Amino acid sequence: MKHLLSLLLLLSAFAAQAQTKAPVSFSTQFERSSDTSGFLVVKAAMEKGFQLFSVKRRGADDPFISSIRLDSAGSALQQASDTATELGTLLAVPSGSGDHYRAFADSVTFKIPLHLPADFAGNISGSITWLGLIGEEFPNGEESFTVEVPAPGAPASGETESAPATEQPEEEKSLWTIFLEGFLAGLGAFIMPCIYAMVPVTVSFFTKRSKTRKQGITNAAVYAGSIIGIFTLIGFLITILFGKGALNDMASSAWFNVGVFVLFMVFGISFLGAFEITLPASWSNKIDSKSGLNSYSGIFFLALTLVIVSFSCTVPFIGALTVLIAKGSFWAPLVGFFAFSLALALPFAIFTVFPSLLNNMAKSGGWLNTIKVSLGFIELALALKFLSSADLAYHWGLLDREVYLSLWIVIFGLLGLYLLGKLKFHHDDELPKNDYGQPYLSVTRLFFAIAALSFTVYMIPGLWGAPLNGISAWLPEMKTQDFKLNAGTGQAAAYAAPQGPQPKKYTDLLESEIPGVQSFFDYEEALAAARELKKPLMIDFTGHSCANCRKMEREVLSNPEVMQRLQNDFVVVSLYVDDKHPLPESEWKQSKLDGRTLKRMGEMNLDFEVELTNNNAQPYYVFVDNNGKLLVQEGYGYDPDIQKFLQHLDRVKARFAETQ
Repeated sequence: MKHLLSLLLLLSAFAAQAQTKAPVSFSTQFERSSDTSGFLVVKAAMEKGFQLFSVKRRGADDPFISSIRLDSAGSALQQASDTATELGTLLAVPSGSGDHYRAFADSVTFKIPLHLPADFAGNISGSITWLGLIGEEFPNGEESFTVEVPAPGAPASGETESAPATEQPEEEKSLWTIFLEGFLAGLGAFIMPCIYAMVPVTVSFFTKRSKTRKQGITNAAVYAGSIIGIFTLIGFLITILFGKGALNDMASSAWFNVGVFVLFMVFGISFLGAFEITLPASWSNKIDSKSGLNSYSGIFFLALTLVIVSFSCTVPFIGALTVLIAKGSFWAPLVGFFAFSLALALPFAIFTVFPSLLNNMAKSGGWLNTIKVSLGFIELALALKFLSSADLAYHWGLLDREVYLSLWIVIFGLLGLYLLGKLKFHHDDELPKNDYGQPYLSVTRLFFAIAALSFTVYMIPGLWGAPLNGISAWLPEMKTQDFKLNAGTGQAAAYAAPQGPQPKKYTDLLESEIPGVQSFFDYEEALAAARELKKPLMIDFTGHSCANCRKMEREVLSNPEVMQRLQNDFVVVSLYVDDKHPLPESEWKQSKLDGRTLKRMGEMNLDFEVELTNNNAQPYYVFVDNNGKLLVQEGYGYDPDIQKFLQHLDRVKARFAETQ
């Protein structure tokens, strides 16, 4: 009876133990880093309030550890000098003796290095002996595991093959997702510098065309429809016919940028009152006799200009779509283009209606003409941006930063004087007069004059090298500045170039646009430097005509903490995807993506970006290890959040440390 009672108690204890859920769960897989090396990856997920002890022993007699042991076959793949890497939040938990326990909360990943014979494939088995802490208790247990190690090139353990392309439900779901993502990306794109440059152009263009509310609504519909149609169909077809980089090449080409410069200059001069833009009478009569296209052809071409301008600093979403097209996908990029253009067209439809509202308001005092002239000044200033883009891409050296700023200072200074009534054009009305017969300024006009003159004063220090972060997206690159009053001083000088490899290729053409940070301009040269310095490599995919790139450089990469981390912890290479510098024939390469012969620096860098990241957007910051392998799969695009970028740098640095 006594023995029977003992047996029942023992069985009850085992049953209770079996019914108690372990406070930690494990998953294991193999992660290959090369043909002859890899990692056993053990992931632990803990319940709330439970901490799992580290697998690293502080001393020979440290009892408070967990352990991961391999069987004899697995142990043969380890080396005595190897140590496990632990990724998680390591806590210092006070113990009763005044010391601290070292334990992880929430989750932790252990990575154990393995050294494999060539073409090794098979299973690795072992056990996890875990020890934890919850309150004053020390739960513990043991779990065995078996991990498959596939042959080199085969999917790793835990990975699954892609679903067949013929599965219609998954495709439909992805199309809806792409549509939603495209619509949100289109709304976000409107606030980017390269997009809102078209706002004053749109308003000024339609002030003459939208005389009534009905005309305004009709023009808005035509304009929005043209944007959607051109963006969706023309962008899609150009990419199919000419490749993934066709839109980027078009937006950065000399003929396009110079053409837009001339177009904006003509509009600006016209709105200053020099002449009226009209078609010859014979043309107008012929066009008017055929469906009234005279009213809509100009709208169509303005929409075409907006679409192509938007691709000069395209967002990552559109970059991914053009790559999908280049790889043969059809419906997904078409839906994405449509959703993006639909969202982008909506704000411009509103700005198209706006001039008709102005025209319906009282016209006393000629204030509507004042708006047109003011927009004419602004268009003259914006025109210089496009000429500068071509100048930088082709290295003409016509419009350096000082010349550009001087022209802007004069233009906006004259705008301020015009608003004060000190300048007159032949179609301007006299200022209104007060009860005493004296001309006077309205308070509204005075405030606009103050804004224009204040902006003029703000730009003046830029002539001596001030960064002018507020308008950095619109200015030529700092490398074109001939005189910098603060050269060798300030934050940039605080982070001196490190001892070690120095950039040599293309330094006669390019300079670092990241203040205080040394940049390479050739990928292979930078990768060799990263190997020598044992640092991760940050690839900065950028462009001369990329307004968002200048904004990131001046608002994020110029931050002292970001500069210091980039200079101390990374090697940086800036690859310009729109540079037209011709390469010597010995450096020409054949594209692995479409077989084209790459003869210019920019097209080679763009091809490399697409091959590496499946994206062709700028700015795009990608991080690789010393073998050129991506440290994190996702790149970092346009996002002027300094703390977010710092967190991304920390994540990359930790990942790089794991691979060493």
